[in-house]
Amino acid sequence: MKKEKILIAGGDLRQIYCAQRLSRDFEVYYTGFDDSAFKEISGVQPASEKCRFAVLPVPPPDESGKLFSPLYSGELTVSAVENLLTEDAVLFTGTAEKKTAAFFPSHEISAYMDREELAIKNAVPTAEAAVMLALERLPVTLNGLPVLIVGLGRIGMVLAQILKGFGSRITAAVRNEKGAAKAAAMGIESISTEDINGDYCLVFNTVPRLVLSGYMLEKFPKDTLFIDLASKPGGMDFKAADKLGIRYIHALGLPGKNAPVSAGYAEAETVIGMINERGNDYE
Repeated sequence: MKKEKILIAGGDLRQIYCAQRLSRDFEVYYTGFDDSAFKEISGVQPASEKCRFAVLPVPPPDESGKLFSPLYSGELTVSAVENLLTEDAVLFTGTAEKKTAAFFPSHEISAYMDREELAIKNAVPTAEAAVMLALERLPVTLNGLPVLIVGLGRIGMVLAQILKGFGSRITAAVRNEKGAAKAAAMGIESISTEDINGDYCLVFNTVPRLVLSGYMLEKFPKDTLFIDLASKPGGMDFKAADKLGIRYIHALGLPGKNAPVSAGYAEAETVIGMINERGNDYE
């Protein structure tokens, strides 16, 4: 059967490799990119026909209806994308499903970044990139370094595994006994998030809510490096950190920046899974 058409509408490098992976199963078109962005990608062509599916960037459209398109010399608008969709088109957005839906009221919207399988796949490139940031910014080795990981979810557990390989002295800040049990099973120390102290030279936060308040940050020396991996608004009080002169990095979108091929393929496979779940024969 003829392959369904899918549109890649703006985004960063990961969207290019998402398109490459999707081209195995779909007839893939793009908009919101300069043609040079796809010069080494076969099986993908500039948008010229209406598509039944569309993959939007990770960020939602801004207030003026423009989509994130850093690889495009022009501007990509919601109306331009709408003109390339069939009436029954389904859109896959990265985040803020409701915000995107407000711009495309006549279409079904699903957020691929909310999917568990993609979160698991993104944990590895996120953790690897976070460790790379630490290596670049610290004047000391990770071996023997006291490190605090706030939160022991998907990313926190991968971080712990990587840092153990470096020989870091790792402690996990956890909320409950379940988290403490996970830490013990991994062979690392744990403390309650309420008892966080300043005995660490490097702190990774993975919790997407305020955990590292100004009061807690006061306990740390100014040369402690904080790397916050949580989505906006993050898990630490950045204003307090600025006042205290504390070093921090709010490291967002690491998979797309540091491992765009892996991130793009993972995104594509997630979208394919979401389409398959609809029960449609799209090939």
